[in-house]
Amino acid sequence: MSQPKKRKLESGGGGGGGGEGSEEEDGGAPEAAPPRPRRARRERDQLYYECYADISVHEEMIADRVRTDAYRLGILRNWAGLRGKTVLDVGAGTGILSLFCVQAGARRVYAVEASAIWQQARDVVRLNGLEDRVHVLPGPVETVELPEQVDAIVSEWMGYGLLHESMLRSVLHARARWLKEGGLLLPASAELFVAPVSDQMLELRLGFWSQVKQLYGVDMSCLESFATRCLMGHSEIVVQSLSGEDVLARPHCFARLELARSGLEQELEAGVGGRFRFSCYGSAPMHGFAVWFQVTFPGGDAEKPLVLSTSPFHPVTHWKQALLYLNEPVPVEQDTDISGEITLLPSRDNHRLLRVLLRYKVGDQEEKTKDFAMED
Repeated sequence: MSQPKKRKLESGGGGGGGGEGSEEEDGGAPEAAPPRPRRARRERDQLYYECYADISVHEEMIADRVRTDAYRLGILRNWAGLRGKTVLDVGAGTGILSLFCVQAGARRVYAVEASAIWQQARDVVRLNGLEDRVHVLPGPVETVELPEQVDAIVSEWMGYGLLHESMLRSVLHARARWLKEGGLLLPASAELFVAPVSDQMLELRLGFWSQVKQLYGVDMSCLESFATRCLMGHSEIVVQSLSGEDVLARPHCFARLELARSGLEQELEAGVGGRFRFSCYGSAPMHGFAVWFQVTFPGGDAEKPLVLSTSPFHPVTHWKQALLYLNEPVPVEQDTDISGEITLLPSRDNHRLLRVLLRYKVGDQEEKTKDFAMED
């Protein structure tokens, strides 16, 4: 549930362009941008909700067949835990997951939506003749009052890099306040992965300037270093699709989140992460690291758990992968050792923006750190 290229999440004081995004070795401080007034948390949340009032966001999410089919199957396979039961849909959007729950036999679904799209969700419910079973409730789940505790919670809360937008906190609030003891969570868990990558498209762009002379008789190869600084020297988390061929070593799972786990809210605030170590497959220019996730739905009655993956080895989703570029390409060879630590946490200026702290060492090079932030 993420689309920052179309939905700018307002930052209170600079987000990715301020103090959260430099590498230790960088020389020369960038020209300071004029300070922006800090926004109150409530105002930032309201701006976030307004992003979801646009139909394009919901079109992209529902048109993502990998995502939507996984949710439908994950819900239907849990029919035994939903039939005749009550469900809370957190961040219901246009209401499609709520209707999937009815298809699985839910007695009543409370579809909670904070953005103005709740009106369209109500229209969808009416069109399908389900007003008696799906109750659309406008407002944030933190303030909405339900008439009863629920047997299950369903939510599509995942953002780019899993944690961008911080919607998981709303799900955990709903779990603590409204879910019955031992209730069902769909999905129930999430895993985060990281791997070193060689971005073939980026390599073509960087090499373009050395080919201009062959094309037009003008040598512009001196611009390659400038292009490298422009395309890699920033601190933005880049959302882009990669393929399995771009991955330079076996991916590493650095974090597992069980949504029923006590204390998960505090873990998210402190930062989710872990150490990693890779041994490269072969020779290539390494441009950075890719981060992706998968979520797992319980198997239900005699069914295997269903996994929704955003891996570059699987069919592409609208989440793609989150890329963390080094400041310049680093050549690696077979068995080059890459190690380090990665932490995902909320931005200091806007809790809904993702921040990534990266510490890494490639081969015999000295250890470096870089601080990334999602564009606001």
